[in-house]
Amino acid sequence: MPRWFNPKDRSRIPLSLSQLSRPIKSLVQSMPPLEARGNKKLELDFEQQLNALILFHLEEHVSGSHLLQSLEEDTLARQIVGAPMGIAKSTFFEAINTRGLEQLSYLFEQLYKSAAAVLPKDHVNLGQLVGIDGSLIDATLSMYWADYRKNDKKAKVHLGFDLNQSIPRKIYLSDGKAGERPFAMQILSPGQTGVMDRGYQCHKNFDLWQDQDIYFLCRIQDKTEKTIIREDHVISDN
Repeated sequence: MPRWFNPKDRSRIPLSLSQLSRPIKSLVQSMPPLEARGNKKLELDFEQQLNALILFHLEEHVSGSHLLQSLEEDTLARQIVGAPMGIAKSTFFEAINTRGLEQLSYLFEQLYKSAAAVLPKDHVNLGQLVGIDGSLIDATLSMYWADYRKNDKKAKVHLGFDLNQSIPRKIYLSDGKAGERPFAMQILSPGQTGVMDRGYQCHKNFDLWQDQDIYFLCRIQDKTEKTIIREDHVISDN
């Protein structure tokens, strides 16, 4: 298993983790609270859940079960997550699958604002450029969740990427079979230019965007019928 910290020094939490977590920790107090759905107290609060996800990605665990095994065997890993007794498998997967989306969305929005305030902008003369794409999530905590095999669950991420500052701007999640075009409407704002592949070609959307001061650069499908407007008549070019 890859290690992101020195395996010979297991006595303290690495400084790199503290540096990585500092912007997140400053937002924890202001985010929407994660509350239990019943009278029973949460066995895994959001901060512990977030620490577990950070550890999962930094150590490149191959599955959620792999992470839980590491927590069971590694005292420092439990200290990093803030769960000295470890985390039960049912508790962990119930939290990951059903809780925390509102809090994670809040963190993403706030971190984007902070990053956008300090990162330099490229190609300012071209305006606000937003790359848009939708992609199947092919690796999750159980690794096969988004497989295209029949009857397996699937998920798709729809991303608006700030091309001027090279950071994600907006993220939406959907079922794996959901269409991508509707999310372009949610990602783009007036004054921005969307940069898209041919899968987003939709003349109805293009007409709406021009009325809303939204611009676009989109690859056109080969079968598209081109029209040229000249004064009082239209010329069709197949």
